[in-house]
Amino acid sequence: MRVLLDIQKKLLPDLLDVLGSRFRILRFIRLMQPIGRRSLATSLGMSERVLRSEVTFLKDQGLLDMATAGMTLTEEGKNVLTQLEEIMSDIFDLKDLEEQIKKSLGLVEVIVVPGDSDEAPWVKKEMGRVTVQLMKRHLADEASKIVALTGGTTIAAVAEMMTPDSEMKETLFVPARGGLGEQVENQANTICATMATKAMGSYRLLHVPDQLSQDSYSSLMEEPKVKEILNLIRSANLVIHGIGEAKTMAERRGSSEEILQNLNEKQAVAEAFGYYFNKDGDIIHRVLTIGLQLEDVSNSKLVVAVAGGASKAQAISAYMKQGTSNVLITDEGAAKALLQLHS
Repeated sequence: MRVLLDIQKKLLPDLLDVLGSRFRILRFIRLMQPIGRRSLATSLGMSERVLRSEVTFLKDQGLLDMATAGMTLTEEGKNVLTQLEEIMSDIFDLKDLEEQIKKSLGLVEVIVVPGDSDEAPWVKKEMGRVTVQLMKRHLADEASKIVALTGGTTIAAVAEMMTPDSEMKETLFVPARGGLGEQVENQANTICATMATKAMGSYRLLHVPDQLSQDSYSSLMEEPKVKEILNLIRSANLVIHGIGEAKTMAERRGSSEEILQNLNEKQAVAEAFGYYFNKDGDIIHRVLTIGLQLEDVSNSKLVVAVAGGASKAQAISAYMKQGTSNVLITDEGAAKALLQLHS
């Protein structure tokens, strides 16, 4: 297959361009369906005239349906897209990227999706879709099915892409931490409830603030209900979390000027689970929070980090030096920037 693709790149480069364009159209429709032609053209940066010709061809091939509500993929379209994804990974050299990053970061598995979520926010949805696939695959043979989730826009995209599945009725979804004081849709509790509802599973919530004073922390840790949910969270056999840029996360938490200055002086670049890291992966600050701690994370069977965008490459690299996550799901923009950091 690889030899054939190399020959096609040399002799029929236009063919691969057309294939790539139609792949992007089908992939975007799958993520956003039903979607109108004008919205699709804007999102893909194509003229409506060119897009009209492409979607007409795809409709004639039986790969998509057009209705008043918008375009949707047919079952044949979904099947073709699934088969095409493996081929496009080779064309975009994503397999090579995955192997190189897996080796440089010492991970069990790396999945790279095409695009850069810094430039195209919908790429987060593609990372979310792939994460859902991995989650279902992992939980299929597990006797205990407890999934712990952090908050953030990327993990919210994972919840958005969850689909109903009778095989997940026994799955319990729990938040990895309390609320962050940000938009409610991006909080771990909300994401947890959304994912459980879509997956036909169940959920438990953690009704505590993300940041606490020492007195409040000590008091809440003695509450029976808090202890109960914490035991569930710590027993999760699958943890799905995001990785944040240190300054962005500190500002979202409403951190004091003293903390912001401290993070700046110590050159913090990454945040995860309430811990801040410098580029060498050293912990330089920790938020007093109720939820999963780094020492708890390493007890989980599978820990999946989901983060993308070229701007997050340094944060991903720094956090991964902790060695607590064994799977990374990212995008092409972050993957290429990661390789530059490690070259």
